[in-house]
Amino acid sequence: MAEPYVYVPFQWLDQIVEQDELGNVIYEKDPDGKIIYLTDRFGNYILDPITNKPLPKPRLLQVGTKHSAKRENHQEQGIAKSHERLDKHANDILRLQINQELDGKAPGNSGTFVDAFDGEPNKLIRQTAKAVLTVPRSAGTTVLNVDNVDGFIKFTDVTIYDDTNSEDTLITDVTASTITVQPLVNNYVKGAVIARSNAAIKNSRMGRGAWGTYSVEEVV
Repeated sequence: MAEPYVYVPFQWLDQIVEQDELGNVIYEKDPDGKIIYLTDRFGNYILDPITNKPLPKPRLLQVGTKHSAKRENHQEQGIAKSHERLDKHANDILRLQINQELDGKAPGNSGTFVDAFDGEPNKLIRQTAKAVLTVPRSAGTTVLNVDNVDGFIKFTDVTIYDDTNSEDTLITDVTASTITVQPLVNNYVKGAVIARSNAAIKNSRMGRGAWGTYSVEEVV
């Protein structure tokens, strides 16, 4: 949950210079009646950039708010936090729009898609098509001899893996005993798995499927 943030605006004031009835600026004077000139924090006169003469100090009816790094940073923080909230609101609105679209295009779906891996998915179907190579295949091969082709469809992605290599590729054709894919990048041994999903479900949890081996012995 985001940290609560409340922006407190500053009260900014204009600087109002005192003028006489003719509109001329009235300058501050010392007890002797001499005009006081503006100085910097080091006590040096501030010069007019055109005349190069000291600038007289105007008499102020109201001192204006001075700019500072603290005030500017305060404003920047407010702008940044506002953008964060706007982005979050935009994402929330997009989610609501998507749910509405789903409800409209699939009546009664409630906008929820989930698979609890308990055999009863809610509007999601887990791809379980799986086969194994009946002969080894080398890199560059496109035709895979498999033990079955149930559930495999042209122009869908498939994963092939064994104990050494793994890659995703696209199915381009399916026959009674073969699956044609794009050229393989790696070599694969007999028994390598070809699957629409290599996820393994155990105790209603999804994990990564593993390639295994088996042993046979001759019985005389």
